[in-house]
Amino acid sequence: MVVVFEEYAGLARRVLAVAGRLGRTRLVAVDGPSGAGKTVFTARLADALAAELPDAARPAVVHTDDLLDGWDDQLSFWDRLEEQVLAPVRAGQAGAYRRYSWVRRRFLPAPVPVPVAPVLIVEGVSAARAVVAPDLTLAVFVTAPQQLRLNRAVARDGPAILPELRRWHVTERAHFAADGTEARADLLVDGAPALPHVAERYYCRIAVGDAARAVR
Repeated sequence: MVVVFEEYAGLARRVLAVAGRLGRTRLVAVDGPSGAGKTVFTARLADALAAELPDAARPAVVHTDDLLDGWDDQLSFWDRLEEQVLAPVRAGQAGAYRRYSWVRRRFLPAPVPVPVAPVLIVEGVSAARAVVAPDLTLAVFVTAPQQLRLNRAVARDGPAILPELRRWHVTERAHFAADGTEARADLLVDGAPALPHVAERYYCRIAVGDAARAVR
């Protein structure tokens, strides 16, 4: 395994250099286990894409946690994402979804619009599942050591989530194994690199042999 630091700006340019496959939109899926660093990677890639897009346009970003109907909807939310977001954008129309409140434990009434943008980033566990592969421009899999991922989640949400979180980890491991997500990913990213670097500018790519690809 070889670790290489690459610029978000370069990845953004490579994404924009190819035609969209979700209609005219370039769909980027940022997948990986809980606490690996997917949200941070997504935010930095979105900033890099915005810098390359005309008129200060930004990519649309959807976090799958916002579509889950609680902990038990870890993988079964997909029909909601397809119907409310992916299908409209594929047809060249704006989508919209209702965001789930983890505090109130219900979906909020106000719709969250998803515009037809040059790039749509979907971030979250199972975002790059096999069923969406034909629509993807880029499939990213972010990983990090399990204990670090657990510590990050507890630091963010408190120790009360531990029972649900441990169950979540078991389910996501089973999903990734059955789906083959990591093996199909175009880009493997180390979400906890030990070497010093400018984190806002560079991500850490994991190169496994000659199989690593940047875009489809």
